[in-house]
Amino acid sequence: MKHYDNTVKVRQGEEIDIEAVESFLRENIHGLTGTLLVKQYPDGFSNLTYLLIMGGREMVLRRPPRGAKIKAAHDMVREYNILSAIHPRFPYCPKPLACSRDNSILGTPFYVMEKLSGIILRRELPEGLSFSPSRARELCRNLIDLHLELHSMDILEAGLDFMGRPEGYINRQVEGWAKRYRNARTQDAPDCQEIIAWLMEKMPPDTDKPTLIHNDYKFDNVVLEPASPTKIIGVLDWEMATWGDPLMDLGSSLAYWVEKGDPREWQIMKTMPTDMDGAMTRKEIVEMYGQKSGRSMDAFDFYECFGLFRLAVIAQQIYQRFHQGFTKDKRFGMLIHGVRILEKRARMIMEKSSI
Repeated sequence: MKHYDNTVKVRQGEEIDIEAVESFLRENIHGLTGTLLVKQYPDGFSNLTYLLIMGGREMVLRRPPRGAKIKAAHDMVREYNILSAIHPRFPYCPKPLACSRDNSILGTPFYVMEKLSGIILRRELPEGLSFSPSRARELCRNLIDLHLELHSMDILEAGLDFMGRPEGYINRQVEGWAKRYRNARTQDAPDCQEIIAWLMEKMPPDTDKPTLIHNDYKFDNVVLEPASPTKIIGVLDWEMATWGDPLMDLGSSLAYWVEKGDPREWQIMKTMPTDMDGAMTRKEIVEMYGQKSGRSMDAFDFYECFGLFRLAVIAQQIYQRFHQGFTKDKRFGMLIHGVRILEKRARMIMEKSSI
């Protein structure tokens, strides 16, 4: 079976200093031999991710993209510290190996972690892999169950309270993402002011049960066991993890969830096989999460609308980097169409909502 975490030659403009990185690895990770080989993971739209191979050992290096201005989403030291605290209690996250705050090596902080080998689902299933409707549903249930397990972690016991404060979390998120959108907006992007106003008006109070939240939990950030592809063995990309309302986390996850019966323009935006026969619908996921967590889902329209707006902001921020010439990746130039579609989807929820 062909796994879908393939690497490519490092893209132009995203090269790293191989000699400097090799020297860092030898000084900070015991037992490495041989010379360093570097390749790049081509998927993903945020931090740059590289495969490092030394003496038969495979590791992953993560660094911020060039031209990035979003400090929290690209704070490599924070992400490394989060992994260090979570890994002993939640072994699905990769084991962190070393972190550099020295800008003289790559011009920015970076960290290195273990490589989790397995299947990563992208837009289409990898060659040789298929799911029957019952197995597709089982995979969806496992995805939600693991999300619930993540949300059950004791923040204080894990020493993760440095991540933030849950008081006022929703308000800070709405105001913060609104500000980011205004700062990243280009002339060809919608203004989203009605969406921002609706979110401010419909904002629920703080939850009395804040949890660890991943903030980018979805199929292409989990690793599946090759011998049993409905089993999840890893969760990747902890760069935006924090302490807050888990329904904000679920809403952000569902912004990516495209169903078989969705409009064609939504299908064009699909990045994962969430439309497989047997896959759970967004409504079913919300109902399952509410039933198993015991949380009220009555105001979930707010969380779903926020998730769509937040994803539009992320897409717009990345598109702005392309627009300004900081990246040559042509995928980024297409994201303006995604921003417009997400804006329309958020408006549809607002129009139909009874909250």
